[in-house]
Amino acid sequence: MTTTIWATVFVLGVLIFIHELGHFLVAKWAGIKVERFSLGFPPKMIGKQIGETDYCISWVPLGGYVKMVGENPDEPSTGDPREFMSKSVGTRTLVILAGPLMNFIAAALIFIAVLWLHGRDTIDKTQVVVGPVVADGPADKIGIKTGDIIQAVDHNRVADFDSMAKLIHSRPGDTVEILWKHDGDLYSARVRTRIDTAKKTDGADTVVGVIGIGMGYVTETVGFTAAVSGGISQTFDFCGEMLKFLWGLFSGSVSIKNVSGPVGIAQIAGKVAREGWAVLMNFMAVLSLNLALLNILPVPILDGGHLVFLLIEKLRGRPLSMKQRAVAQQVGMLLLVLLIVTVTYHDIARFISG
Repeated sequence: MTTTIWATVFVLGVLIFIHELGHFLVAKWAGIKVERFSLGFPPKMIGKQIGETDYCISWVPLGGYVKMVGENPDEPSTGDPREFMSKSVGTRTLVILAGPLMNFIAAALIFIAVLWLHGRDTIDKTQVVVGPVVADGPADKIGIKTGDIIQAVDHNRVADFDSMAKLIHSRPGDTVEILWKHDGDLYSARVRTRIDTAKKTDGADTVVGVIGIGMGYVTETVGFTAAVSGGISQTFDFCGEMLKFLWGLFSGSVSIKNVSGPVGIAQIAGKVAREGWAVLMNFMAVLSLNLALLNILPVPILDGGHLVFLLIEKLRGRPLSMKQRAVAQQVGMLLLVLLIVTVTYHDIARFISG
């Protein structure tokens, strides 16, 4: 539980900070006065005034915001060139885009750093390397550890993970003999497989036997140039997959049940944190891309909604009234709350069902 909490706070805190830092830096570059830089939404928890900006942490940890002078188009204008609304539509567009862009850049840099400092995890097709071991599972009880090499199942030599899995899957609830190597020494033990369910190629459930191990990987060194190339490639590959997923949600081919909310993110963060820093950082990079893409959706209250307001202002020559913006943002807030409630319900349902 402690790991889950700190991993969640770390991942979300860093990504929210990066996002708001993008808005803040471009606003400062554009000469806009920033009154507040907040992680979280009001009420304010703690903060410190530095110069003209109040830097604070607020109690509602579902995002953050940068409050700029004159950001509201119906605020009385003083004619101060440092007001947000006194800037051109193009400049304000850059300020809004800076948040998602920072998340995108951060994801690419994280992917690059992990490849360069950690290396690339690949499947060893010449042997069965043990990955994560389920605590108190059948394999754990006979002493199999992460990094061990499975040699045989019931005296049948196994050359790769798939061949080993097929032998064990075919024996649900039966006792099997496992031969494995640990630190150069061979060990053998008999263990009863745990009965589980898996999906067949046609989507139907089938009963299988498992011993509670995941696929292991070997890590190969990656040079800096290859890391840069690979990190950028990963970034665009994940963006493409996410766009397909979003299209599936809108078209109805993907269920909303597959979307994770705050509870699901916390569960995943805790799990990947226990698998090592490289896995946690890659998860952070993927989540950063999610935040970037979701924020530019044309939904009022999100950055994408503000971009729509700016486009309308550019086309009609004047901004929408505060009343019009308020109604649109109330609708956007309602949609966002409904989405959070729905995905949280499914997160909790998944957690309860195990």
